[in-house]
Amino acid sequence: MTPTDIARVQTYLRRLLGSDRIKLVPPARKGMSVELAVDDEVIGTIHRDEEEGEVSYAVHITVLEEDLPPAPAAGAAPKRR
Repeated sequence: MTPTDIARVQTYLRRLLGSDRIKLVPPARKGMSVELAVDDEVIGTIHRDEEEGEVSYAVHITVLEEDLPPAPAAGAAPKRR
């Protein structure tokens, strides 16, 4: 992705998700993925795809098990909002 692509996608995601904490981090070396971060925590990657003249950007978010809250005890009713 070019620096212009990165800036445009970052602006779009910030507006769409309502947060200026979202940051796209350019790759350290050419050919590597652009990282998607919230504050300083990398949460995924963004890839540019061009097919038959149409350009799209795919967002891949990774959630690590260790970052999740504890699972509810067996048989416990889920909390309602």
